[in-house]
Amino acid sequence: MSLSPNPAAHLTPEADPVRPDSVEALRDVLAEALAREEPLAVEGRGSKAGLGRPVQAARTLSISALTGVNFYEPEELVISAKAGTPIAEIESLLAEHNQRFDFEPMDYGPLHGRPAGEGTIGGVLACNLAGPRRLKQGAARDHILGVTAVSGRAEIFRSGGRVVKNVTGYDLSKGMAGSFGTLAVFSDVIFKTMPRSSAETTLLLRGLSDEEAMQAMSAAMGSSVEASGAAHLPYGVAGRVLTGELGRDAATAIRLDGFGPSVAARAAHLGAGLSRIGPLEQLEGERSEAFWRDVRDVAPFADGTQSPVWRVSLPPMSGAEFVMALRMNAAADAFYDWQGGLVWLRMDGGAAEADLLRALLDRHGGGHATLVRASEAERLAVPVFQPQPGPLAALSRRLKDQFDPRGLLNPGRMA
Repeated sequence: MSLSPNPAAHLTPEADPVRPDSVEALRDVLAEALAREEPLAVEGRGSKAGLGRPVQAARTLSISALTGVNFYEPEELVISAKAGTPIAEIESLLAEHNQRFDFEPMDYGPLHGRPAGEGTIGGVLACNLAGPRRLKQGAARDHILGVTAVSGRAEIFRSGGRVVKNVTGYDLSKGMAGSFGTLAVFSDVIFKTMPRSSAETTLLLRGLSDEEAMQAMSAAMGSSVEASGAAHLPYGVAGRVLTGELGRDAATAIRLDGFGPSVAARAAHLGAGLSRIGPLEQLEGERSEAFWRDVRDVAPFADGTQSPVWRVSLPPMSGAEFVMALRMNAAADAFYDWQGGLVWLRMDGGAAEADLLRALLDRHGGGHATLVRASEAERLAVPVFQPQPGPLAALSRRLKDQFDPRGLLNPGRMA
């Protein structure tokens, strides 16, 4: 039996969240909520509150008081932090030691009209975030080493360890990724870190059509240059990154990073081939990094509105064909990451669009369409997440029954 939300506070949790400052205090909060049959809206600092369906709960549980780095061992490539620690603080610390998170977690804050850098390290895992390096390095779940958390049963549990070779419970840590706070609340996380590249270059082909860009990105990613990113910004969209300095002409970007002389040699080799396709430009160092941050954080659609934004993943070579078919039936603004396998769409809104998107996915090799920004009313009316096939839905139900059988945590957010 699941708990029912307080009808008097259907969608608006109380203004003053409860903020436990230890895992024991977190357990006590969940135990009290369980005893009172009071579902909780779980958040870090609220940067992703607009992601998923509106939560139906009367109280908010914030982990924002669970902050600080537990340990950081650069030589061992491992860091542990309290789940409420801002990701910006952790990335700054890693940069001081010439390290980074290789999965390049995106920041949803600007897309939802909030300042950059507010997201927490716990939210990174809860939403299984990734960025343009997802093609090569995976997402948060592929870099998590361990967690300490409290389940919806108000039970503390620990999984994994502080080194890669310690795999005890490792799959459980991975299983928490992408659960959006509906299975357990993290108090501490342990992540693997990686050395930061000493040089970065982005080659930009200008003026290609979407179809031409798919071919160019495929050729670059299939070559020996070991590219770490491939994105295409169509005409008009290219003018919304790097504060507009690229102009409106389409930009097809290939990123190379690593040891300086190696990057230079690989860029020269790849550039010789790409220059036969179209006009070629080059971004170096900080300008290259800024370009990929804008792609990562969907800067072209971070316009201060609630116009629906969809995140669509599908086979890479299907991206342009999918968008063309979509535009035959609906207005859509689009750009591509992951060699065309990730399509970001800004739409007009409505349940009909969701049905159309998912029907077209089935015709173009399958995939997932997730509504990542929209008004509260639309997020209530439209299936935000891709409907799961029967076996996967059954597994999700079993996990929910195991970790949060009373529906205490973030009720309504995912389904």
